Amino acid sequence: MQEHLNILLCGRLDEAEHAAWGAALRAALPGHRIVTDVAQGPAGSIDVALVANPPPGALQGLPSLRLVQSLWAGVDRLVADATRPAAVPLARMVDPAMNAAMAQTALWAVLSLHRGYFRYQQQQARQQWRPLPQTRADEVNVAVLGFGQMGRTVARALAQGGYRVAAWTRTPHSAPEPGIVLHAGAAGLPALLGGTQVVVNLLPLTEATRGLVNARFLAALPAGASLVNLARGGHVVEADLLAALDAGHLAHAVLDVFQQEPLPADHRFWLHPRVTVLPHAAAATDPRSAAAVVADNITRLQQGLPLRHLVNTANGY
Repeated sequence: MQEHLNILLCGRLDEAEHAAWGAALRAALPGHRIVTDVAQGPAGSIDVALVANPPPGALQGLPSLRLVQSLWAGVDRLVADATRPAAVPLARMVDPAMNAAMAQTALWAVLSLHRGYFRYQQQQARQQWRPLPQTRADEVNVAVLGFGQMGRTVARALAQGGYRVAAWTRTPHSAPEPGIVLHAGAAGLPALLGGTQVVVNLLPLTEATRGLVNARFLAALPAGASLVNLARGGHVVEADLLAALDAGHLAHAVLDVFQQEPLPADHRFWLHPRVTVLPHAAAATDPRSAAAVVADNITRLQQGLPLRHLVNTANGY
């Protein structure tokens, strides 16, 4: 007979999100006790923490804690939190539904850039009827930065859409993928960028990737290329991106994430004619599918099996 665990749900969730997660988790984890406050636990009996960017210190004082399971794909804030109990395993969320949603957003962005749909939107505002030259998908080179679960799903979707797809990872660890050219390491990045019309960023945010999209990176792209950032705002040096857009070297940027969120009302990105702003909405974790991922890891914890999607805190992901 398996033990019943005390599970803490905490983090930056509003009332509706708490309700949705609570319902999904109780359905996926019958028999376990799910609490939203350590006072309900109490703290000494909490076995698992399910977290969505909890404030620093939220995981302190939990002596029985055996697993921290992130409900979000990004774990950069958790890794950087000095108050997180370092000896407790940390797992990131790999949600198939979220991967699919991210692939949909990336495909929409690349297609809109390729076919000039953002330019047509601007022409509509000026009441201009001006068809643009139309190229084929297999004439467009797309580079996907990051080739983990999400990056691989996005690269596959773009390749299936007919685009010429290459992917880049910071270290050479990814398995080959049919129809996708893989590049790795700092030495391989400039050559990749030099032949790319659209860059889709899906890298994890680490000290090694923070500020990667800077003036040097953007200058390596051919004139008229575009950027799609669906990863973290910390990857982009915003002043350098604005300079490349203002100079006309970069044709357009689709940005879902920013250095400061929500994006300040006076930020230039809002009204820039070459920028499309999304409110960090490219792909949300779906509690209905993610609860099954959580339940699988908790079952593995109970049975002494290897946990899935553990974070290597030295690498940052």
